[in-house]
Amino acid sequence: MNCPFCNYTNTLVIDSRETGYGKITRRRRECEKCQVRFSTYEEVELLRLSVVKKNGEKEDYDKNKIETGVRRALIKRPVSQDKIANLLGDIEYTIRALEKPEVTTREIGRIVLKKLSDLDEVAYVRFASVYKSFSSVESFKKELDSLDNPGFAFEIEH
Repeated sequence: MNCPFCNYTNTLVIDSRETGYGKITRRRRECEKCQVRFSTYEEVELLRLSVVKKNGEKEDYDKNKIETGVRRALIKRPVSQDKIANLLGDIEYTIRALEKPEVTTREIGRIVLKKLSDLDEVAYVRFASVYKSFSSVESFKKELDSLDNPGFAFEIEH
C-alpha cells in the first residue's frame, strides 16, 4: 500500500478491526517514511451479478437500490440502525448465496419480503405494496390477511 501523502511504498499496519458486521476490515497504517497515519478499508470483491428486470432487461446488481427500498419501508418504524444493517447484510448474503450470475427482481423481492416480515410487519406491507403493485384494495387486504398465515405471504400476484 502506497502512502497517500508521500507515495512511499512501505507502510506498517498498526491496527486492524472488523467493521460492517465482519464484512469489512479497517486497517490503521503508518508510512515508514513520513510517519503519517491513515486508514484503509478492505472488503471482499464478489463476482459480478446481473439483475434481470421484469421486462427482461439486465443491469448490474446494485445493493444500494435494495437499501433505499428497505429504508423507505422502515421510515418511522421502531427498528434500530444496527438491526437495519443486520437485515441488509442478511439480504445481501442470501442473494449471494444463490451463487448465480443472474438473479431476477422477483427473487430479490421475495428475499427482501421474507426478511422484512421477520423484522417488522408494517415495513413488510409498505415494501409489498410497492413490490407487488396491488391492483385493488381487495388484493391488498388479502396480503394483510396473509400476515396471519405466513405460508401464503410470499405468493406473487399477477
